[in-house]
Amino acid sequence: MQNEVLVAGVGMTPFKKPGDNLPYSDMAAQSIRQALQDARLAYGAVQEVYAGYVYGDSTSGQRAVYDVGMTGVPIVNVNNNCSSGSTALYLARKAIASGAAECVLAVGFEQMPPGALQSVWNDRPDPLDRFSEVVEQTFGHTELPVAIRYFAAAGKEHMERHGTSLQAFAKIRAKASRHAARNPLALFRREVTPEDVLAAPAIVPGVLTRLMACPPTCGAAAALLVSRGFARKHGLDPAVRILAQTLVTDRPGTFDDRSAISVVGYDVTREAAKQVYEAAGVGPKDIDVCELHDCFTQNELFSYEALGFCAEGAGEGFVNAGANTYGGSVVVNPSGGLLSKGHPLGATGLAQCFELTHQLRGSAEDRQVDGARMALQHNAGLGGATVVTLYGRTN
Repeated sequence: MQNEVLVAGVGMTPFKKPGDNLPYSDMAAQSIRQALQDARLAYGAVQEVYAGYVYGDSTSGQRAVYDVGMTGVPIVNVNNNCSSGSTALYLARKAIASGAAECVLAVGFEQMPPGALQSVWNDRPDPLDRFSEVVEQTFGHTELPVAIRYFAAAGKEHMERHGTSLQAFAKIRAKASRHAARNPLALFRREVTPEDVLAAPAIVPGVLTRLMACPPTCGAAAALLVSRGFARKHGLDPAVRILAQTLVTDRPGTFDDRSAISVVGYDVTREAAKQVYEAAGVGPKDIDVCELHDCFTQNELFSYEALGFCAEGAGEGFVNAGANTYGGSVVVNPSGGLLSKGHPLGATGLAQCFELTHQLRGSAEDRQVDGARMALQHNAGLGGATVVTLYGRTN
């Protein structure tokens, strides 16, 4: 038996373009204070802290948290690429579920450099070398930045294998912009049409335009998790709980399949979703709202299929039917997603938690999904680690 894990408080800063941001420590502290205020708790109640980030020196988590309080509790720094924030959430949940702690803070932050993601440590083996080998074999050699190269290769493969049109990816970006127009925390709130997306400068002609890729941004988000017993003791009544969660890494098929779609995490996402659905005794048709990892429009379409919202190869039909938005079968990325908020790597997973918590509380204002009772979160990190989390209402 595991202890029930409740989401007591969440906080999030607006995401900003690099250079227009506060230092990471200020952003993180701001999100932590918001989460504590939301939970109506003082920092002294926190028994453990997990801090997710990618671009930063060791113990940046301590530097950020110390501005809020210094109580001697364990602070663990977490780096799992783009899923660092949700990995911090995963560890926080496990601490409570196991009974090791009753009140745990997960915080994610990133102070990003401008431009495409670059490797920092070039004097040692590249953790993505096997992934890059597959992409080069399937897509050919190119000097494009690594993430663009991977997702362009995967998008091209999906187009060739399933007949997916570039228009389908453009429609996903247009949908994201309509959702973001309702979200005051989104960086890009201007609505665009599919035609605008197709007319944007091509990154890879016929495969990827600039508007199909999320931008690097800076920001922070936090979540405070508590046990049911702790909530009762402190007079709290959180409306949201974590029903199931898993973190899955790659199997040999990621490389043996010689598929760029596998390289960017399709198989890992499918397995993680399967584990979560089975653990909670639900299926994809039970999901009302989902925040998924739309670092590129291509990945959003792959994820519809991997999460079970539609059959493999049926992503374009899912888009064309409007099944991914209000009035459809599941509202995907009501926040506007990474495409509209940007992607501060360590903060993204906890920003997704922030959105889904408000959706289940019924406090998402203009972007509220009517009657939302079950929410799915998907956060993927190349290299690889994918976290899928299922949330539900407590009543």
